[in-house]
This record gives sequence, structure tokens and C-alpha cells, in this order.
Amino acid sequence: MADTSDTRTPAQIEADIRRRREVLAETLDEIGVRVHPKTIVGDAKAKVASNIDHTLGRAYVGVNRAVSEVKGRFTDEEGAPRLDRVVPAALVVVGVVGLLVLSTRRRRG
Repeated sequence: MADTSDTRTPAQIEADIRRRREVLAETLDEIGVRVHPKTIVGDAKAKVASNIDHTLGRAYVGVNRAVSEVKGRFTDEEGAPRLDRVVPAALVVVGVVGLLVLSTRRRRG
């Protein structure tokens, strides 16, 4: 048996149908935008850019921490260089660079 308890007028029913069609049309438009290839590509690009930004941010923090640690080892509390650590490190660097230069010259010669 059909329910005949609806007391709306035909005009009210038509208005309700019109509102529901408008809502349905908006929903379909939104779905169309979401599944459009340009939208999907744009969302993917935004996600990749966000991941890159996050990765670069973490890398920056890591590098900054490492630089601070090295600086802390080669300077005192006032920021002055600790010669007892700087001089040996400089000698090691000069020695390594010298060995690389000699090794390069021997290969060419």
C-alpha cells in the first residue's frame, strides 16, 4: 500500500524536486572536477612538492645540527677558535689534498 500521508501541495513537491536537482547537479559538478585529469595531476604535483619541502626541511635541520656540532668542537664557549683542535684538523685536510694532487699528477705523468 502507498503512503498517502504526504500533505504537501504540488507546488511544494515541485520546489523540493527542483532543490534536489540543484544539489545533485552541484554534486555531479564537484565529482567531475575531482576526477578530471588536470585535477588529479595537480593534486599529485602538490603532494610531491609537499614531500620534497618536508624532506628538504629535514635535511636542512640535519645539516644545521651537524654544522653546530662541528662548530662546537672547534670553538670555545665565546666563539673563539680552539687552536688545539683546529691546527691538527687543518694539517689533516692539507695532507689529504696534497695526496690527491700527487695521485692525480702520477696518473697523468
